[in-house]
Amino acid sequence: MPQSDGFSRTQPLVVPPVSSVRIDDIEPVVIGPGCLRRDLPSTRDVRVWVVDMAPGSQWPVVDVHDTGEEVFVLCGELIEGEQRLGPGTYLFFPPESRHQPRTEIGVRLFGINPVASPEAR
Repeated sequence: MPQSDGFSRTQPLVVPPVSSVRIDDIEPVVIGPGCLRRDLPSTRDVRVWVVDMAPGSQWPVVDVHDTGEEVFVLCGELIEGEQRLGPGTYLFFPPESRHQPRTEIGVRLFGINPVASPEAR
């Protein structure tokens, strides 16, 4: 007998179709020397992306986050200030935060940015 998850459902669970992509098949956007961003499918409320930074590169501008940003280090090493952050590290940048990441050995990041509501733009 199936176990209950504790949630009552009056309607059958509707699962939307799945969208999948191979990250390396997405055409990258050049952000600056050694810095590439690939925009992933997402909703209008969030922007989802993967960033690759080549060894010795630095984000070309100070990154400002009006709505915040969440980042997960997939591989390599990200340097934020004096912190060296390796694979498996999760970073949360609150709204209005600023930073300029760099790397010595290269890094691949997965990130999410909430999109500001039209009223806030």
